[in-house]
Amino acid sequence: MELAVRVIPRAAHAGLAGMREAAVLVRLGAAPVDGAANAELVAVLAAAFSVPRRQVSLIAGDRSRLKRVRVTGVTASQVAAVVAAAVSRG
Repeated sequence: MELAVRVIPRAAHAGLAGMREAAVLVRLGAAPVDGAANAELVAVLAAAFSVPRRQVSLIAGDRSRLKRVRVTGVTASQVAAVVAAAVSRG
C-alpha cells in the first residue's frame, strides 16, 4: 500500500496525528538532518501498522515534508482504522 505522508519534524511527541490534505499526518521528534527524521518516520509507521521496519520504505520526498511511503502487507482499510484510532486518542 502506498501512502501520502506529511511530516512535522521537531514535534514534542512522535506519532500519527490524523489526516491533512489527503495525506497521513505524522509528527516526528527528530530534526530533518542527516536522514534522522526519515529513519524515525519509518520506525513510527512500522510501529503504528504493526509491521517490521523492513516493510516500510520511502519512495519519494526524501528531503520534503510531503513524502510517498510504501507499507507492505497493509490494506487501505487497515490504514484508515489506524489513523482513526490515532485521531480519537488525541
